[in-house]
Amino acid sequence: MIDWLNDACFYEIYPQSFMDTDNDGTGDLNGITDRLDYVAGLGCNAIWINPFYDSPFKDAGYDVRDYLKVAKRYGTNDDAVRLFETAHRKGIKILIDLVPGHTSEEHEWFRRSSEACPNEYSSRYIWTDHWIKGIGGHPYIGGESPRNGTYMLNFFKCQPALNYGWASPSETWQSAIDSPEALATRDAMIDVMLFWLNLGCDGFRVDMADSLAKDDDSSKSATCLIWRYILSACRSKFPSAAFVSEWSCPVQSINGAGFDMDFYLDHDGNGYNRLVRSSNSYFNGECSFNEFLDDYIPALRDTSHNGLICMMTCNHDTVRPSHFLSDRALRLFYTFLLTMPGAPFIYYGDEIGMRYLDLPSKEGGYDRTGSRTPMQWDTSVIDAGIAGQLYLPCDDAADAPTVKEQERDVNSMLNFVRGLTALRHKNHDLQAYSDFRYIAGEDISHAVIYRRGDFYIAINPSQSQTSVSAPECRESHIIWSYGEGRVDSDRIVIDAASALILRQNREV
Repeated sequence: MIDWLNDACFYEIYPQSFMDTDNDGTGDLNGITDRLDYVAGLGCNAIWINPFYDSPFKDAGYDVRDYLKVAKRYGTNDDAVRLFETAHRKGIKILIDLVPGHTSEEHEWFRRSSEACPNEYSSRYIWTDHWIKGIGGHPYIGGESPRNGTYMLNFFKCQPALNYGWASPSETWQSAIDSPEALATRDAMIDVMLFWLNLGCDGFRVDMADSLAKDDDSSKSATCLIWRYILSACRSKFPSAAFVSEWSCPVQSINGAGFDMDFYLDHDGNGYNRLVRSSNSYFNGECSFNEFLDDYIPALRDTSHNGLICMMTCNHDTVRPSHFLSDRALRLFYTFLLTMPGAPFIYYGDEIGMRYLDLPSKEGGYDRTGSRTPMQWDTSVIDAGIAGQLYLPCDDAADAPTVKEQERDVNSMLNFVRGLTALRHKNHDLQAYSDFRYIAGEDISHAVIYRRGDFYIAINPSQSQTSVSAPECRESHIIWSYGEGRVDSDRIVIDAASALILRQNREV
């Protein structure tokens, strides 16, 4: 396990929407560099940046045209190096987004692979052996190139699937995962990763990490073998690099594939979804915490010695949490997020309660577009967004949150989050690797208590005061609170929509 992850709090930045320094309306890498002090002041000491590679931007940069080049709208490779170096001087790690499963159809690899005459890239992507032969059970395209075959897609039409092999090849044109052509794809992706690690990044968030081997079994055993190979090659040269997967099955991604972290994604009906991602979620006082525990505890038990299950406020693919939760419920959720095991991820703007906006699709965003709006630093940014000068418009409501306004308000969401991250950094027991134990909770009250080392966290999202039996908390004292509550003999009494953090026996 990587030491620096224990105290890591991550901040996800969608680069085109964060900070613009060249006045073209689109954020850039120098904008991120200029705002590193803000990120550090929030209490985040690690950043995940969405793709900044050269791209035609048909899928907002997840269609990569050149893995080794920063897109012109974001700056240059030198700007990326400056960002890495400046971040490191401020004690901040940088993970960049890796898109290993597909490229843009405009990538030079694909242009060469599409040629009629065989060449070194002919098998870099998945092709059938005839122009009217499809790929059973998978999306595919024909009639786009001089090559006599159709090619497989991973997502949009513009994203041809790279060839890492098939778990059980059944056609002559299908490669095994250990075939020379599949191994060549692995090695090409390792070269990409080492290129950026050599320039100074600290690791990668890996897009669609569970989808490399085609027609894999339910345990993703072939894809896990591929990742073991890739990650081992990178770690042999950069042992402190960190890798987080978009997988949402930690037993597979951490234990099987060897990732350091796996995201707890918003999959319908899973524990994270039942916590926060709907109007009838736990933090709205509408369901039992047990619905989260039933999903989370087995995964935590099976992976806790190997890696981290990471929860997030939201991300670039999901609706912002303020869409589902009131200001008060958001604060309860952030109390939970920042006192749980794993490395927490805060999506830019969630720390001030930025809202999801109903906007037309841009760059393949569709209903995700409304979570990708410009960071609301102050009213000038909002005004520019309304006037159409920015990548996307901003929230034009009279009460639209801004960093500038919340900086001045000691009771703001921004300062609330800062207080919690500071508490987490100060206390080892509240960090990533410390044990988690569920103490008490009664379905009828919706309140819950869990333990992290010497700390107890009590949360009541319901609309009424409740008293929860917790004899082991008898000797503890409250060191942080939102709302009201108290220790009353063998019980924790906690008011409606309130949260407490208690410590056993000694002062903070």
